[in-house]
Amino acid sequence: MVSLASLGPLPEALDPAQLAPLSLAYMGDTVYDLFVRTELLENTTLTAHGLHERAAKLVNARAQAAAFRRIEPMLTGEELAIFRRGRNSHIGTVPRSASIMDYRIATGLEALLGFLYLSGRDGRIRELMRALLTEAEEGLNNENE
Repeated sequence: MVSLASLGPLPEALDPAQLAPLSLAYMGDTVYDLFVRTELLENTTLTAHGLHERAAKLVNARAQAAAFRRIEPMLTGEELAIFRRGRNSHIGTVPRSASIMDYRIATGLEALLGFLYLSGRDGRIRELMRALLTEAEEGLNNENE
């Protein structure tokens, strides 16, 4: 799994609780993508093209909204509050491939991951990502059978 500590220390002046929800989601999008790609490299023997196709199925608004629904019962009150801030933020545009609700939920999940990353809670990110990726991968494997 990804070692976020290897990225180095975060600036102490950066208070994640004071950042705009879409700024948290900006960071969380990268965290999510990094975990998915690392998981695929560690646990599959797919070609580069296969890795890209599998990642695309996991890193999109619909898949992220489904992932959030799976981990929602695991979240603390603070984490749910961060998620809601991201979900309820004003989003300028929505991709044609996503429903507005899925896109908002995905943004909330990304905001939560960005908050956890910027707060230095790498262990919690690993726990949540492990839970949602295990179930997501099982779903994709069942689709391919």
